[in-house]
Amino acid sequence: MRFAVSVPRFAAMVAVLIGAVAPTAVLDAWPAYRQIGPDEAVVKLSFTHGADRSADCHRNSPEDLAKLPPNMRRPMACPRGRRAVLTELEIDGRVIHAETVAPTGLAGDGPSQLYRRFRVPAGPHRLAVRLRDSARAEGFDHEAKRDVTLAPGQNFTIDFRPDAGGFVLR
Repeated sequence: MRFAVSVPRFAAMVAVLIGAVAPTAVLDAWPAYRQIGPDEAVVKLSFTHGADRSADCHRNSPEDLAKLPPNMRRPMACPRGRRAVLTELEIDGRVIHAETVAPTGLAGDGPSQLYRRFRVPAGPHRLAVRLRDSARAEGFDHEAKRDVTLAPGQNFTIDFRPDAGGFVLR
């Protein structure tokens, strides 16, 4: 069986297809979209960190152990919950971010997770980042300072890794 399409009908099909595809092709290239300005850079503060336990372990007394079922009699009782993590990011002497991040998990026993993006002008900056993950009331347990020069469009990442000695800035 042979299909015959007349020339005017074929021309109409091509015109309809071009009419449907042309707007998509134009919008694909125009307008140009940029997430940041041409003279800006991005500083990303991102980490997953489990802080200290919210309370210290304590030794169960013989009376407390006797009240428990045999399968739950442990000499030491340790709470599951973790402390919240306090973070602070300072750029050029100005604190641009300060947040207390609660632990994850139903029992509050998971790590605290943070991801924040900050658009900053490209050029030289003095960065200071701090973190408190212990029971202390004032001050910070970990701190890093660095002078950086950010290029336009650059992504600068700040991570926290205790096994690598604390903050990793790159």
